[in-house]
Amino acid sequence: MKRFLIHITTTIGLLALASTAAFSDGAATLRQGEPIASEPQAPKITKVENNDVKRVRNYPEQPPTIPHKTRDYEISLNANKCMSCHARTRTGESQAPMVSVTHYMDRDNQVLATVSPRRYFCNQCHVTQVTAPPLVENEFTDVENIIKGE
Repeated sequence: MKRFLIHITTTIGLLALASTAAFSDGAATLRQGEPIASEPQAPKITKVENNDVKRVRNYPEQPPTIPHKTRDYEISLNANKCMSCHARTRTGESQAPMVSVTHYMDRDNQVLATVSPRRYFCNQCHVTQVTAPPLVENEFTDVENIIKGE
């Protein structure tokens, strides 16, 4: 048992050293090189885009992004603020796009009268956009550009 504990302790120590070495090679981290003992300056909060302009999707089935503020929206078991504009019955007056018909289907593709519980919590897939520079370089190539041979 004692030999086993020594082996485990040694393994954990080696893993800790390896992870320290991995992060010291210039890998991008949220701390940006700040020592763990110091408190770095918090980044400024970026502004949320609020222009209600639809964005182009990069691939089929990509969830659309949210082009407006959602900071105080309640999405709980009892309420879903998103549906006050995006529900089928509300799009006429709100001029917001209707929630996709796939949100009204259960896992067996049976159509439901209301939004499926699997699709009820909007922020699982849809994200609000902010005006911030990207944290990492994006090398994504759209499928249309691949087909064209660009």
